[in-house]
Amino acid sequence: MSSASLNVEIRRIRDLAPGIREFSLSRTDGDDFPVYSGGSHIVLSLPLGERTHRNPYSLLGDPTDRKTWRVAVRKQEDSRGGSRWLHEQAREGMRIDIAAPVNLFALNRLGRRHILVAGGIGITPILSQARELARLGADFEVHYAYRAPEYGVFVDELEALAPGRIHHYVQSRREQIEFSSLLAGRPLGTHFYICGPGGMVAASMNAGKALGWPESHLHSEQFLAPTGGEPFDVKLTASGKAFTVPSDLSLLEAIEQQGVDAPYLCRGGACGQCELEVVDASGELIHHDLYLSAEERASGKKIMPCVSRLKGGCLTLNL
Repeated sequence: MSSASLNVEIRRIRDLAPGIREFSLSRTDGDDFPVYSGGSHIVLSLPLGERTHRNPYSLLGDPTDRKTWRVAVRKQEDSRGGSRWLHEQAREGMRIDIAAPVNLFALNRLGRRHILVAGGIGITPILSQARELARLGADFEVHYAYRAPEYGVFVDELEALAPGRIHHYVQSRREQIEFSSLLAGRPLGTHFYICGPGGMVAASMNAGKALGWPESHLHSEQFLAPTGGEPFDVKLTASGKAFTVPSDLSLLEAIEQQGVDAPYLCRGGACGQCELEVVDASGELIHHDLYLSAEERASGKKIMPCVSRLKGGCLTLNL
């Protein structure tokens, strides 16, 4: 269960860098897309054999463009099918379903200044945020770190948006962002936004907190890909379903395959929307989410089925 579904056509596929592709989408019914805000993502429903795989991707285009939506996808070598399908099977003219946009990484429009930081493919939500801030005439800067020059996708678009305010850090040149320096001495009312690898996000959050930044001014986004594991059994108390989650499916995907309407938004362990109550667990709960606190994990009473699972035994859920 998520937001309303839209049927779209893949109008254009563009190779941006090794392992990175951009997809331009338009509605098949000819209607306009709804307006979204910078930082929003959509969930793509992708046909993988006999099952549907759902992946979240950030919208990177102009939030006011109601004719075309754009996403960029990095091929994951350990992909369970989503990014691999988009790189190997998707073709222009194909139709797929998507969920309407959700924003878990929204700009604070009351901020006096905005610092945007992207690592690798994390540039996608940052780019749409930069577009929105440029349109509003807001005070902002972008710090963009990537592996090598050829991986600096959307550099030209960024430079056109904010000449002189885009800072590049190229790993192959041994350049890196020093977050303590970047965040020090900023005026009151400054907001910080980052999307990138987990270690990079954690380093920035730690630096901000050490410098006394209010947590409400530190914004981050990081979608986690579900990881496989040992098969385990599941019982759902409300629906009466009993089934086994195989090693190559997430708990949420296995629940959906049973025809049970389970809540979700990000499908990446970040938003908390899919949280389920654990009635009983005869094995070890393996938490991979970014949402539950240490105390909530230790209680053994909650699980985020989009990315977390059980190691051995049987898991009973209130669903």
